[in-house]
Amino acid sequence: MFENLNEKLEKAFKVIKGQGHITEINVAESLKDVRRALVDADVNFKIAKTFTENVKEKVLGRNVLTAVSPGQLMVKVVHEELTELMGTTHEELNLKGSPAIILIAGLQGSGKTTFSAKLANYLKAKKGKKVLLTACDVYRPAAIDQLKVLGEQIQVEVYTEADVKDPVSIAKRAISHAKTMGHQVVVVDTAGRLAIDAQMMDEISALKKALNPQETLFVVDAMTGQDAVNTARAFNQRLDYEGVVLTKLDGDTRGGAALTIRSVVDKPIKFVGIGEKMDAIDVFHPRRMADRILGMGDIVSLVEKAQEQYDVDEARKLQKKIAKNQFNFNDFLSQLQQIKKMGNVKDLMGMIPGMGKAMKDIDLEDDAFKGIEAIIHSMTPKERENPAILNGSRRKRIAEGSGKNIQEVNSLIKQFEDTRKMMRMMTTGGKGKMANLMRNVQGMRR
Repeated sequence: MFENLNEKLEKAFKVIKGQGHITEINVAESLKDVRRALVDADVNFKIAKTFTENVKEKVLGRNVLTAVSPGQLMVKVVHEELTELMGTTHEELNLKGSPAIILIAGLQGSGKTTFSAKLANYLKAKKGKKVLLTACDVYRPAAIDQLKVLGEQIQVEVYTEADVKDPVSIAKRAISHAKTMGHQVVVVDTAGRLAIDAQMMDEISALKKALNPQETLFVVDAMTGQDAVNTARAFNQRLDYEGVVLTKLDGDTRGGAALTIRSVVDKPIKFVGIGEKMDAIDVFHPRRMADRILGMGDIVSLVEKAQEQYDVDEARKLQKKIAKNQFNFNDFLSQLQQIKKMGNVKDLMGMIPGMGKAMKDIDLEDDAFKGIEAIIHSMTPKERENPAILNGSRRKRIAEGSGKNIQEVNSLIKQFEDTRKMMRMMTTGGKGKMANLMRNVQGMRR
């Protein structure tokens, strides 16, 4: 996400990082490259020009800060301006209705149906809401079937009327059904349309007027760049929607839409799509996104993802096993499964400050743990419970069963043993050693 923009901004900052003090000349040289990086990311030239002018004014205005190096100051001000450009703060969904109605609109092929299901899954899993998905795309033949399949996948009810061609009447009956069945949120998936298609735009406007939704979300493909911004403007003139959703932000996107849509339509980005799986959406936080664009990582989002998978009771049981040196391959496998639930491994690593650049050229697939799992699954239950019995002949059998060589099996077992020792040191009698280690580290930092 934003790798190209991050790389070009880093090059721009190099101009000023080696300078002893800030001058109009070195600021101008650096900002010329910043403006070029933004334009290359498909940011409108006028917005890029205003952005760099604001940065220049703030950087030169803060020249009195002698404790901060020119490079640090430039990064700080660019970070502030990026955050401001994208909206400063996150804005929550309005779910105060009974039921709350969320109308999904957008262009053909922007990913509305998939996002509708992702949103339903998000509201169910993270907000504890009972959600009803409503199929109001009466034109695309596979739209209703697609929503049904996705609804089954996330175990959310889907309201459909296959023989009815009036989206307004379908949506109204869906809301009545939701009230009867106790659904708290109704997500209405609509047909894709072109901004220039007057008939279709009239239809979505009529839907909004009839339903009076708490939220109308405009879904746009981030890969369309500046065209996405222009489309968002055209839709907003007709719908006056409450928020924007950027899909396919994990694809080959240059980032221009994410950076400028807020300033053009004055509507917040509320969600971003980052993959095909049903949990692959993120709440949009401007400050955190600015962190990621500038290669600072996003440790807050990483911690939040970890907390979602964190089970207090299981953690206590695991801690007791570690303390008794009983941590085994079953526990190790369980921890891998929790990490996988957090999302794509490469994306997770990119959230760690400084790791984004290091991971840039590393190809980590979604099944990055597949080889490790194959080795563990090739062990007998007794071997997983008691790794100490893994002698040479057992390791050879495991290697053959997992399709790996003996060196890979030995390497995994060694890594497992090292991990187990470290975990035990941190939780049991090694507390004194760990405390001494921490004191030494703190002393070095002073």
